[in-house]
Amino acid sequence: MGSLSDIYSHLPESMDDLPAPPNAEAVAEADFRARHWLSPIRGPLKPGSEEHKRALAAMFRDTFNPYKPSVIDWPKLDPETLHRVTSLPIWDIAVQTEGKARLRMAAYASLVTDPDVKDAISRNAWEENRHKEVLSKMVAAYNIPMAPEPPYVEPKDVEWAYLVTGFSECVDSFFAFGMFELAKRSGYFPEALTDTFEPIMQEECRHILLFANWLAWYRAVMPWWRRPFFEAKVWAVWGFLAYERMSLARTVDDSGQVHTQDNNFTVTGTKEVTNIQISLPDFMDLCLEEDDRRFAGYDPRLLRPTTTPAIAKVIRNVGRVWEFTSGIFKANGKKAA
Repeated sequence: MGSLSDIYSHLPESMDDLPAPPNAEAVAEADFRARHWLSPIRGPLKPGSEEHKRALAAMFRDTFNPYKPSVIDWPKLDPETLHRVTSLPIWDIAVQTEGKARLRMAAYASLVTDPDVKDAISRNAWEENRHKEVLSKMVAAYNIPMAPEPPYVEPKDVEWAYLVTGFSECVDSFFAFGMFELAKRSGYFPEALTDTFEPIMQEECRHILLFANWLAWYRAVMPWWRRPFFEAKVWAVWGFLAYERMSLARTVDDSGQVHTQDNNFTVTGTKEVTNIQISLPDFMDLCLEEDDRRFAGYDPRLLRPTTTPAIAKVIRNVGRVWEFTSGIFKANGKKAA
């Protein structure tokens, strides 16, 4: 597959090797650039066109933040908050997911021949590795018990693995946007800690923006005879993700303790990150609002992920109907009594 330095477009292998920010203004400016981008190319950005391809690569390159989330001063937590953080059933799977994502994206980037797309996906792989480093340092800072990491093996079907990673990020990021905002509003975790993770959340937004536009570009330039098999593979990926999110992952650490991980934590874990009671339809609304807000700064001609927001709208609408119907039944029941 080649060395990381070759694949990652000459970015350093470790986030610790990035240059230190010269001052606070540079950090703020880089953070702003990471959230706002408009292509200088005029006219529509039609998937499959040279203009669209150059724009998606430029977006990802120009919005790279060299300082956040690399520069981290982990806040000191009181015992109660520390317990909330360390007891969340996500850290093992979070670290492992980023490790798998880095490997899968690097493997796929090594097969891409187009230099613009190759550079963008390579940078995405590097950022996934940075997320893993950030999580690993947080685990060490707060002494969170972890199961041993499994060996990261290069996938046999590189395209399948890349699709699984991309669609999985689209699902998880969408719901994580809402959960993260809910945690911020509730004050259940200190502001210093949520501020630390804010740049990571925005990077995930950039990642799924890149994936959505890569997918549209890839479909557009694909020979017609490959499309049926590719679309069948996409449907199979969605089926796999649905099955995966209905299951629990269990690992065992060096002391024999079992760690149970919820693969669907971003949807089911609201009670773990907030003391605010929120209904499922209201949570779907919050996710949709946050999804729109995080994408708002990027060129509107670039495509946004649409499947998960569409599913969320269905869940919200069904939930609203259920609330209305059950409310009528309860009211009639009280009258009959």
